[in-house]
Amino acid sequence: MFSLSQIPERGDLLLVTDELASPADFVLHANLATHLKDSSKDARCIVLSVSGSLSRWKTLATKSNLNVPNLIAKGSLVFIDIEADLEELHSASRPSLRHIFDRLVSILQDEDHTSDHTLLIVDDISTLEWICFSTQEVSRFVRALSAACDKTNTSLIIRHHVITPGNPDELLRLLLQISAYRIDVFPLSTGRSGSVSGQIALHPGPGRTGLKTIPRSKAVLYRLTDTSSTFFDRGTGAAVL
Repeated sequence: MFSLSQIPERGDLLLVTDELASPADFVLHANLATHLKDSSKDARCIVLSVSGSLSRWKTLATKSNLNVPNLIAKGSLVFIDIEADLEELHSASRPSLRHIFDRLVSILQDEDHTSDHTLLIVDDISTLEWICFSTQEVSRFVRALSAACDKTNTSLIIRHHVITPGNPDELLRLLLQISAYRIDVFPLSTGRSGSVSGQIALHPGPGRTGLKTIPRSKAVLYRLTDTSSTFFDRGTGAAVL
């Protein structure tokens, strides 16, 4: 048994992978809510959104009773929509993510907004490749960001959409190497049903043994509702997460 609130620990990278038929939005928003509600009063979350608008995050956050405008005003939540920077990012002869990285590091090191515990969510890393950044550039960005979070004791969550299950691309192979744990969200082999939305597994990163993991062969089932998500073992309705 494990809880989403247990991971990631400070300085760790949690990789969240999903597929088209089973998006992992609920995992990201559960971590956001848990972090801001259950951590110390000085907890802060930074969201680097590559494929979702602020209005969508506001809508989903209200289901967890989070007031996003209020959190932003207090500095507890920093939302960066990368679409606003695309023109500048692409203006160079060689598109670079350096501007975004420098901006994130500046926020993490801002002495005027100190935080006892910061969580950084990148949603999602795979889209950066789809909007014409090279795999090499995105990989360099991921490594630098992971190192910066480790240095500042920041928890890091990165979502990666899996397009070819069972055949990881170069970026995913890198993420698997440097992540502490991986939450693996995937659909039922028979497709989505009315009572089951999909499956979720937990895999350890290299050398990690602290948490009880859940292999795909024993994946937990989940069901999404209008306001939350319910997790249960196969053949039961008992919540386990």
